[in-house]
Amino acid sequence: MTKILRRLSGKEWAQALISVAFIVAQVWLDLKLPDYMGEITQLVQTPGSEMRAIWLNGGLMLLCALGSVVSAVTVGFFAARIAASFSMRLRSLLFHKVESFSMEEINRFSTSSLITRSTNDVTHVQMLIVMGLQILIKAPITAGWAITKIIGKGYEWSLATAAAIVIMLATCLFVMVFVVPKFRRMQTLTDNLTRVTRDSLTGLRVIRAYNAEAYQGRKFEAANAELTGTQLFTGRAMSIMMPVMSVVMGGINLVIYWIGAGLINRVELPGGLLEITDVLFPNMVTFSNYAMQVIMSFMMLAMIFILLPRAGVSARRINEVLETEAAIAEGTAAEGLPGLRGEVEFRGVSFKYPGAADYVLQDVSFRAKQGETVAFIGSTGSGKSTLINLVPRFFDATEGMVLIDGLDVKEYGLEALYNKIGYVPQRAVLFKGTVFSNVAYGDGARGTYGEDEVKRAVAVAQGTEFVEKMEGAYGAEVAQGGTNVSGGQKQRLAIARAICREPEIYIFDDSFSALDYKTDRTLRGALKKETSGVTSLIVAQRIGTIMDADRIVVLDEGRVAGIGTHKELLETCGVYKEIAMSQLSEEELAV
Repeated sequence: MTKILRRLSGKEWAQALISVAFIVAQVWLDLKLPDYMGEITQLVQTPGSEMRAIWLNGGLMLLCALGSVVSAVTVGFFAARIAASFSMRLRSLLFHKVESFSMEEINRFSTSSLITRSTNDVTHVQMLIVMGLQILIKAPITAGWAITKIIGKGYEWSLATAAAIVIMLATCLFVMVFVVPKFRRMQTLTDNLTRVTRDSLTGLRVIRAYNAEAYQGRKFEAANAELTGTQLFTGRAMSIMMPVMSVVMGGINLVIYWIGAGLINRVELPGGLLEITDVLFPNMVTFSNYAMQVIMSFMMLAMIFILLPRAGVSARRINEVLETEAAIAEGTAAEGLPGLRGEVEFRGVSFKYPGAADYVLQDVSFRAKQGETVAFIGSTGSGKSTLINLVPRFFDATEGMVLIDGLDVKEYGLEALYNKIGYVPQRAVLFKGTVFSNVAYGDGARGTYGEDEVKRAVAVAQGTEFVEKMEGAYGAEVAQGGTNVSGGQKQRLAIARAICREPEIYIFDDSFSALDYKTDRTLRGALKKETSGVTSLIVAQRIGTIMDADRIVVLDEGRVAGIGTHKELLETCGVYKEIAMSQLSEEELAV
């Protein structure tokens, strides 16, 4: 918890110090009340006391109470302000940190866990700061100050108060031993519930198509029941504390008056009457009030003990993300070697996923020169998408080098590297907004895109017809994930987004799979015409998509099985011929 509190800004620390000053003032005012109460008790018991003195002490008590209220409101204001600004900055830090992660870190934490850490965990820390400033600081000061006030007013009463404190501390310790491990477990279960919910919502069409609502419902109920059971256990354990505190508070009051009655009973009358009125009664009233302050302080601490374990777990989870160093270290270069533009080269590249035993790619070497179209084909799991993901450094090569314009991609600044690339993923992604905002997504190296550029990109991607039929045309609303457009339309908008960047290198990761053959061919023809001089890397499953590529790289179980044109590979590469024959007839291949 202390690690995360170090992230408080100087302004927030200053506000916290002001809060502490008001807390001290509030405690001093609260602890003055029993003194005035004792004075009033003594004046009432003393014959001949002036009413004016009683009214004066009563007025001072009222001023102390009002001052205490003003101090409490001020502390609450600063506590809420500090917690809100800190949680806002914490969420921002988490968001930007996650944005810097490679796919390795994303997979390690999981998407559902990162969502929970950015929302649920931050809320727990925020609540602790709000409560902590008002209670965690105030309670020890109040308890310590009150104890110094009651020392010397009767060892019997002091022993009774000490016994009450020991009971409360033992109860807190006993509960914490059993509850803290459950709080750690609870956050993991919250991650799991988020994951199941996310899977159900994103896969709703598949769930309905397979009549799997009941099955998915059982998965959710199992995750929900496990989390609920853990929450019930912690809730029941923590609920023990309040009844114990209430019993101790009532008991200490009773014991104080019982001890006081015994002390009064032992005083010999009539000579001891003065001792009763001047000492015992005022001391008993004062001690009773101070004892209540001590017990109330420990009750407030008990409330913090309820929040602290879970907030501590949340803080550790947040720190895990913030302290994780991204595996992708950024370089400094902005441009490649002079005279080269859009050239991609793989030199002896091998790759295996973090923690995996086997290589996904082994000793892959090829070069794509400026303006060339290089395609990749192979059976499912042969490493095509993995290979293409090494170019924008979603992962780094385990062995060998990936070069762009003659320079290792590791030497580029990430922004400079991404500005060279127009990337269309295997699964087209659209964001909530409009057609225009999705096509013009990201400002790239050239700044904000204009309407003409967006329309041109959509036209090249063969999307003009369906876009202009939508209500609002380029201003038409696109739902989150692009759920209100078809798969082919989604792919064409994703391709238009890449074209709009006017990059040096296009990466198409099986990006034409949802298009019919006619649209596929027309789109590739328009793309080749409009983007001459730009290198294209295409991953595809269909022979028809890649047969006119300048070179085709055939992958088989992570190794290069052949490199060449369509005609050359039909003659020299058995793997390619087998794929081609499974998709096209001999007459079509001959044509």
